[in-house]
Amino acid sequence: MPEFFFDHKLYYTPIEFALEHIGGTWKMPILWRLQQKTLRYGELKKDIPHITHKMLASQLRELEEKGMITREAFAVVPPRVEYTITDKGRKAIPVIETIMKYGYEMMKEAGIEYPKR
Repeated sequence: MPEFFFDHKLYYTPIEFALEHIGGTWKMPILWRLQQKTLRYGELKKDIPHITHKMLASQLRELEEKGMITREAFAVVPPRVEYTITDKGRKAIPVIETIMKYGYEMMKEAGIEYPKR
């Protein structure tokens, strides 16, 4: 597979390029939650309790830069910011679903029971 440059970065495979957009611990869970509805920052933080404020802000910024989500800030007091998944972000949902199903299968094979929330 030939390597390629994009945005001043060298990529070796399309998988690496895709994971740049949705990889890591938090990007997929954020996109997963935004697939159903627009959420405010605080709603995302509450729904993903183990993420720090710094990490959530960073991941939201990266997803916005990649065009996976949009951010809308409202000029009100207190400040209100809402995040919405884009069409580009929606294209990642079937991939995330496949990875999640694979993870469940691996957990089952390892004898790990996933707790229901």
